[in-house]
Amino acid sequence: MLENSFYIETYGCTSNKADSYIIMSILINSGYTQVKQDDAQFLIINTCAVKEQTENKIKQRLKTLHELYQKFTNKYIIIAGCLPHITPNYNDVIKKNIPSFSAIIDLDNFKELPEIFDKIKIGANELIYKSSEIIDKSEILISHPKGKITGIIPISEGCLGSCTYCCVKHARGKLNCYDPSNIVRNVEDQLKQGIKQVYLTSQDCSIYQHGGSQLADLVKKIVDLDFDFFLRIGMINPSFLINEMEQLISIFKLPKVYRFLHIPIQSGSNRILLKMQRKYLISEIVENIDILRKKFPSLTISTDIICGFPGETEYDFLRTVNLIKWLKPEIINISKFTP
Repeated sequence: MLENSFYIETYGCTSNKADSYIIMSILINSGYTQVKQDDAQFLIINTCAVKEQTENKIKQRLKTLHELYQKFTNKYIIIAGCLPHITPNYNDVIKKNIPSFSAIIDLDNFKELPEIFDKIKIGANELIYKSSEIIDKSEILISHPKGKITGIIPISEGCLGSCTYCCVKHARGKLNCYDPSNIVRNVEDQLKQGIKQVYLTSQDCSIYQHGGSQLADLVKKIVDLDFDFFLRIGMINPSFLINEMEQLISIFKLPKVYRFLHIPIQSGSNRILLKMQRKYLISEIVENIDILRKKFPSLTISTDIICGFPGETEYDFLRTVNLIKWLKPEIINISKFTP
């Protein structure tokens, strides 16, 4: 084992991957070394809670790591990510699976990690951190491993939705959009490192707004950077497609921007969408995607679908099947509903 070393194990979405890069950069700049898991003094598990299957997988992983790390007195487990924060008492669930851990941190504690590690090294255990400060993660410059060509930049955290199936909103909280000048500076710094693709990420990129700047304004500032690169916009709520079509078209017309649309439709049944508290109609989706495809024939579409939502009938399911047959998305993520 190498003193002052760490390993990060990441689960879940692109936002989680961005968080792991931020953690990595903070620790490296504080004198820590990133190593393989077996050699690490600190093992950071960046968890995900989007599906029950993923939750169960992580709980089993934590249990296995606990049993393994009991053999060592100077190896420590740090639990990060969404899972500890999906309900107020979820830490009790974690303690059942991993009776002894070094720390649980929330999504705004990253800057405090070196200080937390110092406390752990002198004997502190089972620390639980809940930050009272909401940080701007785009302020933290990310260092990428040599040879990496794709950089991930968070532009906001949280969402404005109230979807009945989603627990991530409890972990990520209310919408917090980051300063565009910080985002652009972070993108520029990554491009100087040799990054050739930049992914903008958040729980919903479409609702970005800061000091009068909307998503299109932010994207325009990024593509104006004098570097050779491509830009991909992350997940966009279907409501943006319907209500902000002109803004979306203006983004796709910009040079360097991938004509890539990740739009999680979730169901082809208006009745199920209503139960999900998704605020759009399938007819609106069809109409606006048809417009986009005519303007941008090379458009790549990615969508997410939930099957087996409570109350879904065979008719509702077939409506979804018919939508997918019409949409023919290049990428489709299908999930079985889990409570």
